[in-house]
Amino acid sequence: MSDEVWAPAACTLPTAERPFRVAEFDELFAAGVRHRPERTRLVLDLEARPEIAARAADLVVRETGCCSFFTFVLTASGGALSLAISVPAEHVAVLDALEAR
Repeated sequence: MSDEVWAPAACTLPTAERPFRVAEFDELFAAGVRHRPERTRLVLDLEARPEIAARAADLVVRETGCCSFFTFVLTASGGALSLAISVPAEHVAVLDALEAR
């Protein structure tokens, strides 16, 4: 999957920094189990450890700074940790590309 598909024109992250951001998402996704309850929403179940929650929170805060169309909800409850990622319908292709990574 090319970074151009994953990072649409609406993304303001400098092109030179995109491979590093993609690698961070790849690392986070490798540590979790994902499921797609809706076309515009992806949920990643993560290992409930403070360092993973902190890494996910840091990443999504930075991501919303350059791709403001994403909505991230990080939830810790009942000994579980999950990250829900939502996009407007016009950005479903970006979510598809993110899931495919």
